[in-house]
Amino acid sequence: MDTHTPSPRPLPRPTRRAVLTTAAAGALVALTAPAVSAAAGGRSPAPETVALPDGIRPEGITSGPGTTYYVGSLADGRIVTGDLLAGTVATLLPGAAGRALRGLFHDDQCGVVWAVGGITTGSVTEGHVWCVDATTGAVMHDVVVPGAGFLNDLVVTDSAVWVTDSRVDRLTVITHDHATMSVSGPTFVPLTGAWPAGDGVANNANGIRLLPDGEIVLNNSRVGGLWQVTPATGATREIPVRGGLGIIGGDGLETDGSVLYNVRGSGQYEVSMLRLAPTGTGWSAKWTGARTDDTLDIPSTATLAGGWLWAVNARFGAASPGTASYWITRLPAV
Repeated sequence: MDTHTPSPRPLPRPTRRAVLTTAAAGALVALTAPAVSAAAGGRSPAPETVALPDGIRPEGITSGPGTTYYVGSLADGRIVTGDLLAGTVATLLPGAAGRALRGLFHDDQCGVVWAVGGITTGSVTEGHVWCVDATTGAVMHDVVVPGAGFLNDLVVTDSAVWVTDSRVDRLTVITHDHATMSVSGPTFVPLTGAWPAGDGVANNANGIRLLPDGEIVLNNSRVGGLWQVTPATGATREIPVRGGLGIIGGDGLETDGSVLYNVRGSGQYEVSMLRLAPTGTGWSAKWTGARTDDTLDIPSTATLAGGWLWAVNARFGAASPGTASYWITRLPAV
């Protein structure tokens, strides 16, 4: 791996800030400094930001053992890794022409990173799901997804990888065996019931995670809201959200027991936090505030590591994305 420690740079600032409503301002949770890492027993300072390579155009982030992180690139499909507390960065999977990565998920049981995205050749983009050794960067599986529109995010269970397609109203399923590291599929589960059908152009389903009972939760970038899906059938119902600004959009999701984090769920410069509760017919959610910081600049996804929530800044709309600086922002968790 090509490993280096980024040179010190001034604390990055966003290119623009959302205008917060009065109601939101009271609920936003600001960071305080200095901070110490829970993972280090209160002894090691946790950085406010972790620098990524210039021009990487990050989208997905996941974390593995300790405070190891993995970030994927929209620019060339590389995966970089490092330690969030040390602020290091290394190339795990080199880039490739035409490849773009979006969602990433570290599989703790077998030490691999699953990644979704596509390869563009000319005017044609082909959907792919990759399985990458989290230590060596070796590509163990490369699964082509027929008919994919915009593979976006994923979650890994004991037996399968579940993938959202933001422009096709279905979940892509790839079964896998941890013992043999074999895969089969893909197969597809159409989203039915209350799911708001997309138009094939605007991004619909985006983030995906598991609910405490094994059901699936999705957000919807186009119409907002949270949606509960029964994996076996694709039957979908809306999860009612109480309080706060509600969920008007969303990118990546992250969960910690009954706590759900929705990146940009209520605004472009925050991560919404909700508490889930079971009901007689499914789940409900209560909006309990938002995590925000001056260094957030259009975050896309987030991961929990070392007692903190770490959000990667995609900086969508940056003037020169091919040369722009990018970073990960540390936020307080529950």
